[in-house]
Amino acid sequence: MSSPQIIDVLVVGAGPSGSAAAIDLVRRGLDVRIVDRSPHAFDGSRAKGVQPRSLEVLEDLGALDDVLAGGSVYPRLGLHAGPLAVPWKMFPHKEATPDVPYPNTWLIPQFRTDRALHARLGELGREIEFGRELTGLTQDEDTVVAEVAGADGTEKIVARYVVGADGGSSAVRKQLGVGFAGTTHESDRTLVVDASVTGLARDRWHMWPGRGGRLIGACPLPGSDMFQWTIRLTPDEEPPSGKDDILRRIHDHTHDRRIRLHDIRWTSVFRPNIRLAESYGRGRVLLAGDAAHVHPPAGAQGLNTGIQDGYNLGWKLAQVLAGADAALLDTYEAERQPIAAGVLGLSSEKWDGIAKLDPSSMKRGKDEQQLALTYYGGPLAPAHGMRTGTLRTGDRAPDAELRGPDGAGTRLLDVLRGPHFTAVACGPGAARALDGLVWPTAGARLKRLTVGPAGAVGPAFSDPGNTLRRAYGLTGDTLLLIRPDGYVGHIATRDFLTSTQTAVRAMTPQAGSDPMSRRSRVHPGPGDVE
Repeated sequence: MSSPQIIDVLVVGAGPSGSAAAIDLVRRGLDVRIVDRSPHAFDGSRAKGVQPRSLEVLEDLGALDDVLAGGSVYPRLGLHAGPLAVPWKMFPHKEATPDVPYPNTWLIPQFRTDRALHARLGELGREIEFGRELTGLTQDEDTVVAEVAGADGTEKIVARYVVGADGGSSAVRKQLGVGFAGTTHESDRTLVVDASVTGLARDRWHMWPGRGGRLIGACPLPGSDMFQWTIRLTPDEEPPSGKDDILRRIHDHTHDRRIRLHDIRWTSVFRPNIRLAESYGRGRVLLAGDAAHVHPPAGAQGLNTGIQDGYNLGWKLAQVLAGADAALLDTYEAERQPIAAGVLGLSSEKWDGIAKLDPSSMKRGKDEQQLALTYYGGPLAPAHGMRTGTLRTGDRAPDAELRGPDGAGTRLLDVLRGPHFTAVACGPGAARALDGLVWPTAGARLKRLTVGPAGAVGPAFSDPGNTLRRAYGLTGDTLLLIRPDGYVGHIATRDFLTSTQTAVRAMTPQAGSDPMSRRSRVHPGPGDVE
């Protein structure tokens, strides 16, 4: 009997975090399968806010155009008090700047975000295997064996690594025996309903506060006649189940008989979960998204944190499979778990404030937009490292407006886009060091560029508006190493070559490493250029 084919990575769960991870892995040339126990793609609105940082991630992954086409900016709140509706600006509208191209949270129902990611996977030649449920998981030093049940029976899938992105009730997490510490508030329930509606203006996210936190909200979903209704139930209340019962509950609370529900597309009863996995994996199995952390819905944090989990994990898995030290995977938990813990605190505070009708809990700002999240102080961004006037190692790499050697304008994020690392040399000393930087032949490639007068290395870009120098706080020669996930991997303002080469070693395969012991083969990733 022939041995089963060994794939590089099995992704369990095709929601936003699993799909993001799969896209990043596939575009690096890895052999990936993605399975999901549901019979088809999710069709509800559920998580409907995509934050500015996630929009940048989606642009890099190639799914942004569909997300922008399927959504809109958030409308103002309309707080109803009797016959009056008071407008309330929940999200301050901001104009794009050279360093932040997408400054506003994007309103889009989750099913459209999912489909945008799934379409991108399809473009890359991978289809999601729906109706396939994980039933068993074993691993040894080299591989993981996953038992997956479907309509045609049970299959054993052998993979170098498994990513569990299968939601709050994660079968992968349970198979690993990883604890999921936190609370579930069984008495605090909210009925969520996606329904076609007439009799309600679509230029507001309507809120009808009530005593004891009995809030009803109706948010218009872009590109449709649907609203997402959120009906907060009392502890002993049975959720209304049919269209007439739901409409009666809405009328009793809002006292607005003009409202009419038509087609109901999706309903769910939500209970606030506030949980964090005790670890983000064991051995060759890693957890991402809701499998690792679940949040209250306030603040639009859960989906975004999950997408960025997958984005952080993808390049690290690919590097280890190409021969980098497996310790690189330990940095996934070290970087992402503290982020999730902070986000849990933020969204929980917002959710509790809504119950108390605290107006500040309805405000959204920079904390929610995730542009300021940083890995500074973590294993890949030591606190003793060099910094610029505005950035530390581990911070998000801002955008900037540059001019290419041909005189055409370009965004720095366009240069960064792709599965490669990027080294940016500003000034002649940094450019000379970049010329001498040795880069491994295995794993993600390095894109090199200089900014300033034409140098010895690669195309020389210019910064005519000083947008790069302002955003990056540059006051002299600087060599920047940008990680594949758009975070600053190293800053050198002196000792350019030696310090950068040391940082590179922690994130790349080194000469003499044996990628064949870690994976079946090494694939060059599309877009990886030297």
